[in-house]
Amino acid sequence: MATKISNAAMFGLSPENMSSHEHLPLGLDSSFLNTSTIIALCVFFALLCACITIGHLLEENRWANESITALLLGLCAGGVVLLVRKGESSHLLKFSEDLFFLYLLPPIIFNAGFQVKKKRFFKNFSTILLFGIFGTVISFCIISLGVFWIFRKIGVKSLSLKDHLAIGAIMSATDSVCTLQVLSQDETPFLYSIGFGEGVVNDATSIVLFNSVQTLDFHNIDGLTVLKLIGTFLYLLFTSTALGIAVGLLSAFIIKTLYFGRHSTDREFALMILMAYLSYLLAELLNLSGILTVFFCGIVMSHYTWHNVTESSRITTKHAFATMSFIAETFIFLYVGMDALDIDKWRESKASAGTSAAVSSTLFALVLVGRAAFVFPIANILNCVQKRERSKIHFKQQFIMWWAGLMRGAVTIALSYNQFASYTRKSPEAALMITSTIIVVLFSTIVFGSVTKPLIEAVLLRHRKPMVSDFTDNVSLEDLRVLLLESGDSSNSNNNQTARRAGSLRLLISHPTTTVHYFWRKFDDRFMRPMFGGRGFVPFVPSTPTGAADESSSA
Repeated sequence: MATKISNAAMFGLSPENMSSHEHLPLGLDSSFLNTSTIIALCVFFALLCACITIGHLLEENRWANESITALLLGLCAGGVVLLVRKGESSHLLKFSEDLFFLYLLPPIIFNAGFQVKKKRFFKNFSTILLFGIFGTVISFCIISLGVFWIFRKIGVKSLSLKDHLAIGAIMSATDSVCTLQVLSQDETPFLYSIGFGEGVVNDATSIVLFNSVQTLDFHNIDGLTVLKLIGTFLYLLFTSTALGIAVGLLSAFIIKTLYFGRHSTDREFALMILMAYLSYLLAELLNLSGILTVFFCGIVMSHYTWHNVTESSRITTKHAFATMSFIAETFIFLYVGMDALDIDKWRESKASAGTSAAVSSTLFALVLVGRAAFVFPIANILNCVQKRERSKIHFKQQFIMWWAGLMRGAVTIALSYNQFASYTRKSPEAALMITSTIIVVLFSTIVFGSVTKPLIEAVLLRHRKPMVSDFTDNVSLEDLRVLLLESGDSSNSNNNQTARRAGSLRLLISHPTTTVHYFWRKFDDRFMRPMFGGRGFVPFVPSTPTGAADESSSA
């Protein structure tokens, strides 16, 4: 019976609605499998197949993407279920936080780190951190203050200070999945890189802020409360990143040392996927940010572990991780669409249409203001620092960055449930927060998601200049070798050495990203790759990769 309740709870099924005398074919007893659970699985798997088919047919449509298709299909399926049940809410539609955070989110974030274009990502790393961390904190502060000030005027007065801060963290989380689907890596590589990196860091930062708010005691607020919040945030940020890197390096060391590739592709793939998932679970067990941990674990695995396995394992892992991520993304939007029509939440809020519209409009207006408050100022500050015209973020790009980041998704809904679902029956205003969050997610995803592609085409691509290689933007590595080479000619005079050091300092100031990348490559080639493996550092063994085939892939 415990198994039945557990399976049902995963899909939001309520034990009281399950029949205790339902039997399945082939002699399977209902104590192990329940008909309601099988029905839920059949519905979702059928919808997944339909969504994949429709998404393929609409692949070239600039007004639609797979996220919007899955969301609308989920809404239609939820409407059909309500009609079949004659207006009664089906617990099939209940949103499960455990299903989302433990089973659906990890493969998406890991694949994002595993498939990331590392060179472009780290080239824009400082910009990504500014938007993803400082930008999210600015948005968090503005939304929290706005909610605290405006909600009381609307009539929502029962929320505590912790609730207001939690709403700020909830509404600061962008939908990175939908953002990446409306941006093209080929047509807008810079925006894609910034949007991708910011989306992952933003989600992690929002969850870290949310967890930090939960740990603070707001009954005794003093001058140290803000410092404690900042300290908790920084602790979770750095420890989560360090844990992901450590697990990724451990997986690379194990595979390189034991060399599973000589025996079994299955073992290599199994070890990679299990250790990646283990990193996420360890982070959650230690109350860290699982998103940051599994994301950096994916980056490290793609840089070291992936090059230590056989060719067949490389092909298998690359496509398997991408497929799991794709299915999880589609499942999430179907889940959100169906959950939006769970009529019980709307009844529990006991709010009029005017109040619900006012709260939802307030939240979305604060999202607009909160994002504009950091996108445009940070971009212009970066423009003042950058001397090269190619590296500057022009106003049209700033506008697209602001627009594309307005979409909210499953992370927002999951955090909203975490904060308010436990006492919705005690507080109608808590249920109102959940329904308003759902409205914001549906409106932002459908409206902004459908308009973003045509907007990019109209604003950026109509007069697009020919694409230029990344290497033309940077000082050449040969110049770096000349200026930064430690093992210079010992016969050089002191004046020449002084001039070289001065040139090195100027280069570091004028081209910090390129210079840091050069030093990292030297350190990586000298210490990291000999120990943990990687491209060109795996000894040749029959049926194992030689590294020669990877010269085309960037580190």
